[in-house]
Amino acid sequence: MAEEKIGEVEKFFGKISVAAIKLSAPLKVGETIKFKGHTTDVTQTVESIQIDNQAIPEAKAGDDIGLKTKEKVRPGDTVYKVT
Repeated sequence: MAEEKIGEVEKFFGKISVAAIKLSAPLKVGETIKFKGHTTDVTQTVESIQIDNQAIPEAKAGDDIGLKTKEKVRPGDTVYKVT
């Protein structure tokens, strides 16, 4: 499976399990992503993307998005799209 870097985690909100991500490439709902860092290795399907608390079907490079995660991720973790 190929991995393409699409962004980086800027912040993680533990109580609601949401990562704030700065995208460097487009991302759509339904795609598979991987969070990778020193102690992080989480693969999941994107179930929803939000910008300013509004759900959107896809985001473009340069967007700051909120993404629900199934496990804890950390600021500085790299986000990859898995194809």
